[in-house]
Parts: sequence; structure tokens; C-alpha cells
Amino acid sequence: MKKLFALAAMALAVCAHAQDFPAGKPVTIVVPFAAGGPTDRVARDLAEALRKPLGGASVIIDNVPGAGSSIGAAKVARANPDGYTLLLNHIAMATVPTLVRNVPFKVETDFEYLGIVNDVPMTLIAKPSLPATNYKELTAWIAANKGKINLGNAGIGSASHLCGLLYQSAMKTEMTPVPYKGTAPAITDLIGGQIDLLCDQSTNTSPQIEARKVKAYAVTTPRRLATPLLKDLPTLDEAGLKNFQVTIWHGLYAPKGTPAPVLRKISDALKAALKDADFIKREEALGAVVATDGRIEPEGHKKFVAAEIAKWSPIIKAAGVYAD
Repeated sequence: MKKLFALAAMALAVCAHAQDFPAGKPVTIVVPFAAGGPTDRVARDLAEALRKPLGGASVIIDNVPGAGSSIGAAKVARANPDGYTLLLNHIAMATVPTLVRNVPFKVETDFEYLGIVNDVPMTLIAKPSLPATNYKELTAWIAANKGKINLGNAGIGSASHLCGLLYQSAMKTEMTPVPYKGTAPAITDLIGGQIDLLCDQSTNTSPQIEARKVKAYAVTTPRRLATPLLKDLPTLDEAGLKNFQVTIWHGLYAPKGTPAPVLRKISDALKAALKDADFIKREEALGAVVATDGRIEPEGHKKFVAAEIAKWSPIIKAAGVYAD
């Protein structure tokens, strides 16, 4: 009987907590990357959009970079499952299980999935002196220069690194990877002609494309982009690399064991935030597309990440790269 009363008391406590959530303290979104980067900017936009649907609660950002996002993700996996500590992470949630040795958490089982936030397209760009004027000419140039091409990236496990791996696999050709400590130095060397190619997020490449400091050849989305700057670029799929698709998506997560009523509140708040006109406008300014499909639901989000893990694992294993 005492055990029954104890269980009932616990259930009542959980219900009371869910009804009050969020109350008394801020909700923290852990970003497993440095401040000022693309994921950090998305998180800050989302934090602003979540405040109203969360009843005016304070939503703050905690940047915990390192180890391909696994340090910040591990912090959330170990956090008190009360809804006050969340994780915003990108495609790394699908690549860390293969890319990082001894990952201190399990992506599939240590988190509650809340929904995908957005998709950021990638662009294939080149040094300004590269002679090819369109993608067809670029493929001919790549064929003629096998073994001589330098492909830059922003570091092992970065979005540009992953896109580069998939591009080499699809092209069935090897290029010399040149890792940098971030996108900025990679683009600087691309402009200067020290590297030949780079595949990176439109949030990083659009200013250089607009200024004509680099050459742009294609986007990695299923359809051409609607933005005036990039609308004339073909997709890699239509250019001949069938089913080539890379978008750097962002998703929101909570620690495993967070009470279901709290998860529903956060999930509902997320869906409201994704319809916020100011949030959509800010994301479009970054070159991102706010999610509207079934992935905004927890189940859709989880199935999508599982599919992404299955997609990237063999590519990373074949490349033999690791981020220790």
C-alpha cells in the first residue's frame, strides 16, 4: 500500500511540474559549437521565437563546443530531465556515432526528439581563377586534373567536410582534403587560390558569391533555390549526380526521461515558433529553410535522424576519418 501511495505521489508531482513548466528559471538551449557560427545564430533566433509560446519564459544559450559537438550533446544527455536543458544540434547527431571514437552517449536512446527546425543548403564553390564557367565544364576540369585537386573543409566532421566526402564518393574520384580550423580561413584560401574547391553552407558562402570573390557551380538541394542570388545555380542532381542531397538540418532535443507532458509543451512551443513570421524571415536571411513537414513532429524527427545515420555511416567508414 505504501508503495502504491508513493507511486501516486510521484505521478501527481510530475503532473504538477508539467502544469507549472516553465516556471521559476530559464530554459537553456545548449549549442555544441562556438558562439557566432551558423548553428549559434539559428539557436538565438529560435530562443527568441520560443519565448512567447513558452509563456514568456526566458530562453538562454549555452555554447559548449568541442569534439564534433559531442561534448555539448553529452552535457544535455546527462542533464536533469526536467525540460529546462535542451540541445540544438545539426547533422552531427547523425555523424558523431561513426565519426567520433568512444562517444559518451547514444544518439538513438539518450535523447527525446522534439522536432527538426530548418534545413540549410550547401553550395559547391571554387577559386576565382578556376577556368570552368559552368558545372559541365567543372566536371571536365575535375576529370582532367585527377590527383591534383585540393578540396578544402572547415575541419573533420564539419558540414563542408561531410559534403566533400559525399561529393568525392558520387564523383568516384579522390581529391586531397585540406582541413582548416573553421570556414573563414578555408574561404580566405579559396579566394587566394591556395585550394581549388569547397562545399559549404549557403549561410557562409552567399556573401562571397554575391561579391564575385568565388565561382559558384551548384547547390545540394533536391530543387533549385528560390533566393535571387542562387536561383540560377543547378542542383547537383539535375547536373548528373542523381539523388545527391546534402542539407545541414538542425533539430531540438531533451534528455531521455523528460516527462511526456513537458515534452508536449516544448514540442507545441517549437511548432508555434516555426510559424513565427519574424523567425522565418531571420532564417531566410541566413539562407535557411524553416521545416514544415512531418519532421517537426518527434516521431518524424527520430525516423529522419535514423535514416541520416544510415546514409552517412558507410561514407565516413569508407573514408576512414575520425574526430578524436
